Amino acid sequence: MVRGLYPGSFDPIHNGHIDIAKRAARIFEEVIVGVYDMPKKKVLFSVDERVELARRAFADVMNIRVAPFSGFTVDYARQVDAQVLVRGLRVFSDFEFEFRMGLANKRLAPELETVSIMTDDRHVAISSSTVREIAELGGDVSSMVPEYVAAALKERFGKL
Repeated sequence: MVRGLYPGSFDPIHNGHIDIAKRAARIFEEVIVGVYDMPKKKVLFSVDERVELARRAFADVMNIRVAPFSGFTVDYARQVDAQVLVRGLRVFSDFEFEFRMGLANKRLAPELETVSIMTDDRHVAISSSTVREIAELGGDVSSMVPEYVAAALKERFGKL
């Protein structure tokens, strides 16, 4: 079985993330959406909240599972017996970052391959930080995230 790991902070998960994971699920027998619990950046949602939002996104996809992780991505990939790291590419600058990260991961775990999936052109302008900023200012993010994520954003920013 070829298992892919799609790691990220997913704060929050958006339609671009969902598209990449679902497309990866057509390639690999199983995809684990790994929600990193302690990214360097400040997060809006706790790891448990991010996991729950992601689980809802893939409730209808039998070969995608969502789980939190910490530490090195390559160590988690080994732990879950993933052979492939799945990454998404939106813009050219993503390529440079992902290329460097892929080389570093290859040094740390030569047995892992990195597969980058280019985003659908409908999702090029979507990033979690853009979604958060628009939602914080009261803007409409319904075209960028599932309805329940938009509601979670509205609730969170209503409390802040």
